[in-house]
Amino acid sequence: MSKQMSQRLWFGICGFFASMTIVALLFLLFSIVKEGASVISWSFITEPPRRNMTEGGIWPALVGTFYVASLTVLISVPIGIGAAIYLNEYAKQGPVVRVIRMSIRNLAGVPSIVYGLFGLAIFASTLRLGVGLITAAITLAIMVLPWIITASEEALKAVPNSFREGGLALGATKWQTIRNNVLPSAIPGMATGSILGLARAAGETAPIILTGAAYFSRNLPSSLNDSFMALPYHLYILATQHAQAAAVRPIAYGTALVLIMMVILLNLSAILLRNHYRRKNEMF
Repeated sequence: MSKQMSQRLWFGICGFFASMTIVALLFLLFSIVKEGASVISWSFITEPPRRNMTEGGIWPALVGTFYVASLTVLISVPIGIGAAIYLNEYAKQGPVVRVIRMSIRNLAGVPSIVYGLFGLAIFASTLRLGVGLITAAITLAIMVLPWIITASEEALKAVPNSFREGGLALGATKWQTIRNNVLPSAIPGMATGSILGLARAAGETAPIILTGAAYFSRNLPSSLNDSFMALPYHLYILATQHAQAAAVRPIAYGTALVLIMMVILLNLSAILLRNHYRRKNEMF
């Protein structure tokens, strides 16, 4: 078999499996939209669950997801970007830094339930923060940190060294050079990684089950130590744990559709933000 035929064969195999993946994804999305679209309404979005979650809406779960995701961003993004700046711009490159980078990449593949157990043991029990919103947010922040650090560091590496050398040659300090020359060019990649990490955190179930999510609550959390409802856990309850599975199945599909729409909007915002900053940098 010639090299050209072998190349075409492997391209065909890869294209086939890629097509099968896309078809499976489209079928899944079609099923969720078909079953869930009829449930979506203003009352479904703005009302709390009623009658053991067989009626009503998802307002507490929607707000709880927004709260925990916002706290996760406030905690993880500054730490992740700061760590990436240190590793790429300040740390002396050597075996220690390579081990740190390898550890960060390995942490990105740790199952989410492990992070949930870690958060329960350290933050809820050892530090006595209890099971609530702040414990869940810190746990999710630690879970998405490897994503944010890796994406931010890759964005910094993509900035040409001439940007740094030019600033230093003009008499700027290293931090002034990083702040004014390097970071503006790295912001698109950093923002994309941060938003994608947030999208992953918003859809996680295992960590929040152990650290703060409530089975049912008609009230919104009023403090950082309160338990909260969240869309992923609410969907898990409706789909697998509810005694009246047939009665709540339409609500489960509606909840899944809202959660998917939220994740898609986050991913779309990452794309738009990246393109905005790219166009802005090209103008200068």
